Amino acid sequence: MTPKDDKLEQTNANTSPAELQEEIHHVNNPVLELPTIEKKYLGKVTGFVKEGSSFYFTDGKAKVEIKLFSDEIIRVRLAPEGVFLADFSYATVNVSNGPTSYTMEEREDSYQITTARTACIIRKADFHISFADTEGKVVNQDAKAMHWEENSDFGGYYVYCTKSAPQDEVFFGLGDKASNLNLRGHRVKNWNSDTYSYAFNQDPLYKTIPFYLGVTEGQSYGIFFDNTFKTYFDFAAEQADQTSFWSEGGELQYYYIQGPQMIDVVRRYHQLTGTHYLPPLWAIGYHQCRWSYYPEKMVRDVTTEFRKRQIPCDAIYLDIDYMDGYRCFTWNAKYFPDPRKMIADLAADGFKTVVMIDPGIKVDENYWVFQEGQANNYFCRRGDDYFMEGFVWPGRCQFPDYTNPEVREWWGGLYKGLVEDGVAGFWNDMNEPAVFGRGTFPDDVRHHYDGYRGSHRKAHNIYGMQMVRATYDGLKKLYRDKRPFTITRAAYSGVQRYSSVWTGDNIATWEHLRIGLLQLQRLSVSGLSFCGTDIGGFTGNPDGELYTRWMQFGVFSPFMRVHSAGDTRDREPWSFGPEWEAICKKFIELRYQLLPYIYTAFWQQHKYGDPILRPIAMLEQHIPQNLRREEEFAFGDHIIVSPVLNPGQSSKTVYLPEGDWYYYFDDTAYTGGQEHQVATPLDEMPIFVRGGSIIPEYPIMQYTSETKIPVLTLRLFYAEGRFNSYLYDDQGETFGYENKEYSWKHFIVEGTSDSLKVSQLAEGHYTSYHSQYKIYLIGLSVEVLEMKVDGVLTSVEKDERGSYIVVDPAFKKIVYQA
Repeated sequence: MTPKDDKLEQTNANTSPAELQEEIHHVNNPVLELPTIEKKYLGKVTGFVKEGSSFYFTDGKAKVEIKLFSDEIIRVRLAPEGVFLADFSYATVNVSNGPTSYTMEEREDSYQITTARTACIIRKADFHISFADTEGKVVNQDAKAMHWEENSDFGGYYVYCTKSAPQDEVFFGLGDKASNLNLRGHRVKNWNSDTYSYAFNQDPLYKTIPFYLGVTEGQSYGIFFDNTFKTYFDFAAEQADQTSFWSEGGELQYYYIQGPQMIDVVRRYHQLTGTHYLPPLWAIGYHQCRWSYYPEKMVRDVTTEFRKRQIPCDAIYLDIDYMDGYRCFTWNAKYFPDPRKMIADLAADGFKTVVMIDPGIKVDENYWVFQEGQANNYFCRRGDDYFMEGFVWPGRCQFPDYTNPEVREWWGGLYKGLVEDGVAGFWNDMNEPAVFGRGTFPDDVRHHYDGYRGSHRKAHNIYGMQMVRATYDGLKKLYRDKRPFTITRAAYSGVQRYSSVWTGDNIATWEHLRIGLLQLQRLSVSGLSFCGTDIGGFTGNPDGELYTRWMQFGVFSPFMRVHSAGDTRDREPWSFGPEWEAICKKFIELRYQLLPYIYTAFWQQHKYGDPILRPIAMLEQHIPQNLRREEEFAFGDHIIVSPVLNPGQSSKTVYLPEGDWYYYFDDTAYTGGQEHQVATPLDEMPIFVRGGSIIPEYPIMQYTSETKIPVLTLRLFYAEGRFNSYLYDDQGETFGYENKEYSWKHFIVEGTSDSLKVSQLAEGHYTSYHSQYKIYLIGLSVEVLEMKVDGVLTSVEKDERGSYIVVDPAFKKIVYQA
């Protein structure tokens, strides 16, 4: 890098295009002056036309489309010269049925399009656009008209949108950002980047999720800026009363999503971009990974220790060293002479094998993958038609163009040999795309983009998404009736349809434990619920306390995996000595006990778009101080968790939302709507269960398919009022649930000061293996001798913690009355 380039590298990453050109001018041309780029704004509205559920407004030259996708979702598109780009998106799915009804009204100063849930108002004089609720209260509005600058280097435009930011407004979302949950005061950039050992507030990271939620005066809305170019968001950083988003190309196209609750916004975002696929049950167990477990003896030794020590584990990972010279889809015969037998032996002991695949294909005329890619012109090319080449782990590589559907089909088929060997899951890494030395591809690399061709400026942020899409689609065909398991490092909005994600190469520090807590909450409300961190830190060396506290948090990460670099200390649960091993084992066992609850949360995400992790702000956005709480979060519908984030911490302040709560480890009752000082001994972490809920639990197993469970435990936590709980069950591996081959139980709990009634409703065609429930009634303050189960008097037992126990066939109704 030259000294001039060094200076440019130090330029604020968030500098506007015009400012950046000015900086380039001063560095490279200290005398000559570049022409000023004119920033153009929409002018006065001169008219509109209607086509279907779209309205096209114009100022005489530029056009703006207002399209109604539903009662709560409205899309805005800008065409500076009056010609729109092709309506194509990798992020969205075709799920919109349009609004139930709408009206269009022309007023003296504005046009107003009103659906059953929201209104879009276009001001005539200056083309400002605002959105209001059904009572006419403006929730979101332009501070300036949409505007643009011509891009003389690449063609097209830099496009901008600026919104008003009321003083009380807070902002959430944007996916993979290592910062506080509330983004107000931050300016961030979206450009998928390989960021080894990233720091707090470092930006950008691995993923691009240009979706955020605003909350003002207790109401929430969402903005999804569906633009794959390098994008920027300024949340009242430059100007305290404005928030802006802009891009270095493409179209100014955003979706406004009406709330009023944050969870409503996230659900509707999922209507646009899809929900997570339902993973196989084993994928939400505990996973063990390292860079790298090799040779075969090490893999067998590690898995043998898990079973010997009776620490549950479902998956073992093989990083890049399993390959022959880092050539994807090959085996290193020296390290793994008979991989098929090894994988079969591991499977017999309850372990699924997951392996890594990278996008860089080694330039080697004797390598069959390279031969096929070359013969069929599947690799990316530069602007002058030379192949894009870069150095990654195998050395000199070429890279498939996953934006070409023919290439995706080919790539998905390449997994055939590994699938036949018995590999159960695949991990796509280095797909930002990362290239040694230069960081990523040059801008002039050309991409097919499903027929809507473009440069790497357009395709960069969706490259990793399209890679894992090719992987997932290929595996669906190869596994036939089994659900694939995939994980990706790089992502764009909508990737949840194909993959889980993790937060990349973190560090073994207490600060990174906290960063992970923030990242997973942010990812979950940004549409990526199936997320996790490298438990214990990827690089650096944790001590036993940090590792164990991270493991405790990992139990409540939707994706639970330990992973570390090969030059760091071991990270198996027994690596830090017997005291820490016992605590880690206790919490991994807790993960397996909670699997039916967790699996139900995954179904609710898949079916309804409910985020699995929910910040306190999402539970109580009407309480202003709760919009800034970060350490507590909800895990599914009924559990609140507050991880321990400091060494030697013996207690911490925990806020519990309104209602009744019980401490998980001893059933102590707590009153919600306030903070509590909670002890944090090393073998516990603050975990609370909402009163009125039912928590289903499995017995402790060593892996998810170890045994059939004839009696399912239900823990009912008493409270006054009416409450709903759910239980989802299916075969655990197939797509039968798409044909209602599942069991969906709806429990209704009704409690008063002297009575308790529990009813059950059922749906689906799957018959669960468990034919009985063992029900623990927790928190009853009176002596109980018997209850009625489906009208029949049934005796009860009492355990050492004072809970009443009823064992009975699958009930329809339980009634207790003092």
